[in-house]
Amino acid sequence: MKVSVIVPVYGVEKYIAETVRSLLEQTYQNFEIILIDDASPDRSIEICQQFSDSRMKIIHQQNRGLAGARNTGIRHAKGDYIAFLDGDDLWLPQKLAKHVEHLEDSPEVGVSFSRSALIDSAGNSLNTYLMPKLTDITVEDLFRSNPIGNGSAAVIRREVFEAIQFQDNLYGTVEKFYFDDRFRRSEDIECWLRIAIQTPWKIEGIPEALTLYRVNAEGLSANLLKQLESWQQVLEKVRAYAPELIEKWGNLGIAYRLRYLARTAVRLKDGEMAVSLMHRAIATSKQILLEEPRRTLRIWFAAYSG
Repeated sequence: MKVSVIVPVYGVEKYIAETVRSLLEQTYQNFEIILIDDASPDRSIEICQQFSDSRMKIIHQQNRGLAGARNTGIRHAKGDYIAFLDGDDLWLPQKLAKHVEHLEDSPEVGVSFSRSALIDSAGNSLNTYLMPKLTDITVEDLFRSNPIGNGSAAVIRREVFEAIQFQDNLYGTVEKFYFDDRFRRSEDIECWLRIAIQTPWKIEGIPEALTLYRVNAEGLSANLLKQLESWQQVLEKVRAYAPELIEKWGNLGIAYRLRYLARTAVRLKDGEMAVSLMHRAIATSKQILLEEPRRTLRIWFAAYSG
């Protein structure tokens, strides 16, 4: 078994059929699909059960959140490579083929990711692409941004997860964990940071936008400050095992996150929030003005114009 594709399923009845179809239409076919029913309150799992494909299996569990669903999937996975597809995102047909080729050709790469194209809740293109740095990604880069961009973009060697696994008793019995179940937000970047800091594996991207990432603006505005809070929790966790990195890049990381949230607030037409976040970003670390003056000032002006 080459690839295990893990699909957390929770409250995605509008999207899950299209998501599963995008998997079944992959040009690369040597994979299993592990659907994790995270106590979904709607008809999502009923919809999944309408597909008959011997590579699909459904695992039911009490709600553990996105990180918890992914961890359950990893524990059941048989593949050499492990991929994640959130229940409302889509893959282009050649995605798995391109990542398997990348990983086979690059034995030093542990995490292969693609660029992403953004779609709206109806599946229409927003004509916006996540265009991150693709090679020579360092720990410092991960403090500034999340080049992988979203949880549906990466395909990861099994050995990478074995290198960062830890044991804990969160639900009444000792289990292996890979993502940290205690995070209900920022679980991706927390995991990528651990991989970059604690292992020799490279994180590397391929240039095609092979992931269609669904942006649902509903409730996003209210979540901006919660996203900031969860990023601060990530930094506190890193402080516990790499305090020197937080000393060096912690404030810069918060400033970049504030700027990113300000840009999101501009997109949501919440000018007041955008201005407040930009003020905090520059007050936290003026280095963002020195490192990326044009982009920082562009977001600053957009906030005030909003």
